[in-house]
Amino acid sequence: MATGAAMLVAGLAILVSLLGAFPSNQWWIRVWDFPRLIIFALGALALLALIALPFRGRWPIVGLLVAALGYQLWFIFPYTRFAPVEAERIALTEAERRDHCFTLLSLNVLQDNRDYGRTRRLIEETAPDMLLLMETDRTWQRELDPLLSGFGQRFDAPLPNKYGMIFATNLPVAGGRIENLAEPGTPSIHGVARTRSGRPFRFAALHPRPPHPGQDTEERDAELAIAARRIQSTGLPAVAFGDFNDVGWSRTSQLFRRLGEFVDPRIGRGFYATYPASWPAFRWPLDHLFFSEEFALSALETGEPVGSDHLPVHAEICLVPGTGEALNEAEGATAEDFGDYADIMDSYREDVIADRREGE
Repeated sequence: MATGAAMLVAGLAILVSLLGAFPSNQWWIRVWDFPRLIIFALGALALLALIALPFRGRWPIVGLLVAALGYQLWFIFPYTRFAPVEAERIALTEAERRDHCFTLLSLNVLQDNRDYGRTRRLIEETAPDMLLLMETDRTWQRELDPLLSGFGQRFDAPLPNKYGMIFATNLPVAGGRIENLAEPGTPSIHGVARTRSGRPFRFAALHPRPPHPGQDTEERDAELAIAARRIQSTGLPAVAFGDFNDVGWSRTSQLFRRLGEFVDPRIGRGFYATYPASWPAFRWPLDHLFFSEEFALSALETGEPVGSDHLPVHAEICLVPGTGEALNEAEGATAEDFGDYADIMDSYREDVIADRREGE
């Protein structure tokens, strides 16, 4: 029985690794981007069992499983503490922090979660300079309005479809706007903010739709690619954050990182997994923070559960161009990346045309 269980797990690990290697937008293939850490852990246990349980014909399965585990590890290794850190921490005086640093809090509240008090307390305790709340409908907007009215500027896009969004900040913002970059009813928020010392930077708050039955990845991939290209084209320092409904190690997120010339503060530090909040052993990192190399990291953490299926992400970053550029080195896009961007946009346009023909 133990041998059969080990063979079954090994076979599944090999199969989903093969599926994940195909360049496809189909949801039932792209969904295997998410649980790579789980696949690796279960596959490693199956490997140990296959080695420990002697039976004839096991070595070809062992060889295939080792290859599958190596493939999964290639994706997740940068998000372990054994990999080099991509965004170095910075230590500043209190005066420097006040001038150049700001805090961010990002939380997918879970639209059906009605425990508003825990989210209120989280916001009060962290007192972020920039706050992003996702899956906010009008009830969430109404319940949080007294607290959010204390922020200097707000951009509200409450929706009943689990893609509502509220962004609030105490930093000055110019040109702030709510946009549907790739799909109706899927807002993102963009603008140019300034630190307390007056330095400008661009921000993008994103929450595209995930792959699931009936929803492939053309729109999600296009939204992330469009946002990255827009941000990079401005020439300003930039920060992007939100629930990307994608994991940091996916090809799409990595393309976003390179197209936008971002650094990822999780690389070399850990997974900072946020979903599902109630299953710690099976979480993966859906909630992201990327910034350009002019920034330096002061703090990054995931918070405690607040009734949502996501954990909050809390960070402090500092816009110190000379120091940041000395500490960080963003990986720029290659000619292959621009080719991938063009392919994503072609697939997106074809999907939009197909949806119009079907009357969606």
